[in-house]
Amino acid sequence: MKMEVYSKKVRVWLMIGLFMVLIQVVVGGITRLTESGLSITKWEVVSGTLPPLSESAWQAEYDLYKETPQYREINEGMSMADFKFIYFWEWVHRFWARLMGFVFLIPFLYFWYKGDIDGPLLRKLFLVVLLAALAAIFGWIMVASGLVQRPWVNAYKLAIHLSIAFAVFSALWWTYLWSGNTSTMRVSNDLALKYRGTLKWLTFIFFIQMLLGGILSGMKAAVVYPTWPDMNGIYFPSSVFTISEWKVSNFVEYDKNIFMPSLIHFLHRNTAYLLAIVGILFSFSLLKDRAGNRFTSRAGVSIISIISIQVILGILTVISSKGNIPVLLGTLHQAFALFLLASLIFTFFVLRLKK
Repeated sequence: MKMEVYSKKVRVWLMIGLFMVLIQVVVGGITRLTESGLSITKWEVVSGTLPPLSESAWQAEYDLYKETPQYREINEGMSMADFKFIYFWEWVHRFWARLMGFVFLIPFLYFWYKGDIDGPLLRKLFLVVLLAALAAIFGWIMVASGLVQRPWVNAYKLAIHLSIAFAVFSALWWTYLWSGNTSTMRVSNDLALKYRGTLKWLTFIFFIQMLLGGILSGMKAAVVYPTWPDMNGIYFPSSVFTISEWKVSNFVEYDKNIFMPSLIHFLHRNTAYLLAIVGILFSFSLLKDRAGNRFTSRAGVSIISIISIQVILGILTVISSKGNIPVLLGTLHQAFALFLLASLIFTFFVLRLKK
C-alpha cells in the first residue's frame, strides 16, 4: 500500500525532476537543429564534465572533430569560434544530464533515509532511473552513428532516443500525479470506460506522430518541402506513389534519395491532421459531458489548446524551413509535443479505473 499523500518536499523534488527533463528535451532539440551533436567525439562520463579550459585543450577537441565525416563533408574550414558554438550546445546537453543525476541521487538518499520513500514509490522511481539510463546509453549510440560514415546522426536512432526521453518524462509525470492526494480527481468507472478507448487511440496516434517527427528531424526533411498545405505545389509526392521506389535500400540509405524524406514528410503532415481531428473531437466530448468534473474539463481544455498551438507551430516551422530549420520554431514544436503528451497522461490519470 502506498502512503496516503507523500510529503511536500518529495513532491517538489519530483516536480524539479520534471522541469529538468523538459529542459533536457529542449536543449536536445537545439543541439539537433544547430547540428551540434557530433562536436564531442568521446563519451567521458567523469572527465567530460568540464569543457576545455585552455587553447591547447580546445585545439585537441577541434582536431578530433576534424576526423569526423561531418567536418569533412559539411564544416570543413570552420572557425574555432564556430566550433566552440556547436561544442557548447552538446556540452550543455551532456552536462545537464549529469546534473539531473545528482539532483535525483542526493535527495533520493536523504528521503529514503528519512523514510519518506516507501516501496510503491521506490518501484516507480526505479522505472524512471532505468529509462533515464537507457536514454543516456542510446544517446551515445545515436552520436556514434554519425562519427563513422554519415555526417549526421542516424535518423531512426534519433527518433528512438527522443522516444525514450519522452518515456522518462511520462514515467516521472505519472509518479508525480500519483504521489498527491488524488481522491478528488476520481471519476466514475462508467465515465472512465466511456472515454478510455478513444484516449488510447489518440495516444497511439500521438506516439506514431512523435516517431515520425523524430525521423523527419533526423532527415532534415522539412527543408525538402517548405510549403503548406501543398508539398512544393502538389499534395501527393510522386516518389511516394512510385512502386519501384519502395525498396529496402531507400529506407536504409535515406540520405541518398528523395523517397524517404518525401514519405516521412507526407506521413507526418497527414498524421498531424488525424491527431488534430481526433483530439479536438475527444476534447469537446469531455467538455460537454455533464458526468465529468473539473479535472475532465481541464483535460479537455489542455488537449484542444495544445493541439491547436502545435498545429500552428508545425505549419510555421515548415514554411520557414527554407534552407535551414528555424531553431526557435523547431524547438517550440518539440516542446509542445511534450506538453501534449503530459496532457494525455493527465487525462489517463483522471480516467483511471477504481479498484
